[in-house]
Amino acid sequence: MVLQQLDNRAARALFMERHALLEPPAGNAKGADLLQLIQRLGFIQLDSINTVARAHDMILFSRRPSYRSTNLKRLYERDKALFEHWTHDAAVIPMEYYRHWHLRFQRDAELLKSRWKNWRRDGFEQQFETVLQHIRDHGPVGSSDVGKDEKKGSGGWWDWHPSKTALEFLWRSGALTVIGRDGFQKRYDLTERVIDTHLCPGNSVCDADETVDWLCNAAMDRLGFATSGELAAFWDTVSPAEAKNWCANALKRGALEEIEVTCADGRVRKVIARPGLCDEAAVLPAPSGRIRVLSPFDPMLRDRNRAERLFGFHYRIEVFVPATKRTYGYYVFPLIEGDKLIGRIDMKAHRDCCALRVKAVWPERAVRWSDARSQRLQSELDRVRRFAGLDHVEFASDWLKDPK
Repeated sequence: MVLQQLDNRAARALFMERHALLEPPAGNAKGADLLQLIQRLGFIQLDSINTVARAHDMILFSRRPSYRSTNLKRLYERDKALFEHWTHDAAVIPMEYYRHWHLRFQRDAELLKSRWKNWRRDGFEQQFETVLQHIRDHGPVGSSDVGKDEKKGSGGWWDWHPSKTALEFLWRSGALTVIGRDGFQKRYDLTERVIDTHLCPGNSVCDADETVDWLCNAAMDRLGFATSGELAAFWDTVSPAEAKNWCANALKRGALEEIEVTCADGRVRKVIARPGLCDEAAVLPAPSGRIRVLSPFDPMLRDRNRAERLFGFHYRIEVFVPATKRTYGYYVFPLIEGDKLIGRIDMKAHRDCCALRVKAVWPERAVRWSDARSQRLQSELDRVRRFAGLDHVEFASDWLKDPK
């Protein structure tokens, strides 16, 4: 049987459209409109690094330049339209998806009890009731409000005292809910005081099969085309075996079909997609030609291997790489123009002098860096520095680097 073919350009366009990057960056970025964007993406990853702005803010700004960080905070903390939990990492997720997280609570509880039991935190399970009672009596807490007399280890920020570990476990397993953050420190409350009763465990619990079906369908909607392993990894709740079985059943009943996608290097990869996807991709509009700065944690780049296959762009964040061994820099932002990832930029907000300082830009090998492209980059950096609350952009004298 001859499979339908999705050429590389159409595949890139489709993937960008699913990640809200095909259309020009514009539109309202508050309230219901911001929530609709987050629903379209599925979730927004949270990260504490604030080189220019935090990752979740950069993700939303790159799509809606009118966005400001208070918009997300209001949607999350005041409107309760989002909840915080894990996908592949910490994220804010539309509240309407909460009922499908009961399976994640159950699986995290089983996983973390085993993983954390001997993680320099012997006794954290004995703190569960003490922590819960403290919150019942005193209201929402941060980690500094509990376990004040407990000894913290010397292993760094991740070496929690037992009550902090208990807080995280009770959150990950659903008994507690994060209601917001002070700075970047989580505040926890009892789930029954935060989440609407009809969504809480015992009232709106989906069985495992229903949740797996919803998660796989939702992942397919946001990826456009995928392997079963990519579907499993999207929310990181479904197991590879469950995703493989879901795909097999969907193929049998005609809800999915196999197609072939051409990668950036010319290789052809077999994937699965909904019927009619190739026709849909063929009529997508041309992408916006504006240069945009992407967060290292942008959902389009979350699966680094997929981004490399589709765009020929090899990207690894080097935060945890010793400075002398870094190829580019501590926190380097990808640059996208049209449907191509054209390079990366090392820049930082220096708030003491209100400057966005550009240390280096590395074009990709196939990209010719013209004066016009430099001007387009400058225009984007002017938008970024205003978003970050800075006065001006400064370039190092040798900012334009040779491709690596």
